[in-house]
Amino acid sequence: MTGNTKDVKQLTRSPYHLLKRAAQYAAHVYMGEVGKSGLTQRQFTVLLAVDQNDGISQTALVKMTGIDRSTLADLVARLLAQGYLQRRRTKDDGRTNSIRITTAGKKVLKAAQPGADEVDKQILAMIAPADRRSFGECLALLASQMDKVEEREPARPVRKIRARRRA
Repeated sequence: MTGNTKDVKQLTRSPYHLLKRAAQYAAHVYMGEVGKSGLTQRQFTVLLAVDQNDGISQTALVKMTGIDRSTLADLVARLLAQGYLQRRRTKDDGRTNSIRITTAGKKVLKAAQPGADEVDKQILAMIAPADRRSFGECLALLASQMDKVEEREPARPVRKIRARRRA
């Protein structure tokens, strides 16, 4: 092993590193509780957001979930293929898609919800009861900062890369 213990101690005190490890732990707990439903955490997030915002546009869904546009487009396509979502062009703007959850989507979301609730419960159980409100407020503060960044830096159009032709 290279490096010294001072380097390791610095790493274990790095907020960025700790947030990354905490996210990995949360994903691990999610897979144990909800993964058996067949929904990834992002799929669950998209289904829940659409269920709570019937007819939402894909653009608004990107902002709401924090999932980048190209990843969200892939997720929506998969959820459409599975019959969990339906997409239609809006009447007001033929370029905008309206996303709705289907009956099958509601069913799979309802089946996954108790597991998702258990994930939150397990994560919060690791935090002292007196610190839970502050913990949530700190997470919300960090999330709101990302919202501000995204407002200042709108998503750039996705460019397709073409392979070069060999002569």
